[in-house]
Amino acid sequence: MTELNPGDLLLIGEACSVQFAGDRALRLRLVSVDPRPTYHGWVWLTAYVLNDKGLAVDKREVFVQQAGVRVLRAAPALTPAPRARAPRPAPDRSAPRSAPAPGKSNAIRG
Repeated sequence: MTELNPGDLLLIGEACSVQFAGDRALRLRLVSVDPRPTYHGWVWLTAYVLNDKGLAVDKREVFVQQAGVRVLRAAPALTPAPRARAPRPAPDRSAPRSAPAPGKSNAIRG
């Protein structure tokens, strides 16, 4: 069985259930797969129904045979965004300079 992931574009047709035969087939953008056990090989899917332009027109929950689900396009793999480094604070130039260490002098020797 194909693993289904949120974001996958699915075709739900007659192979999933007779209720989706012919012109009643659906193109769906998967939201989630219910993890609760059901009849062997069957799953509850929550998804958006897509129109011909690929726009979501309805949200549905469907009970289908997972083996009949066709993945038309898998969701792109999510990669973590690169972490930006926090900028270092600029040194505080308004603070007075510290006194020289004992035994040291700032005077120039000549």
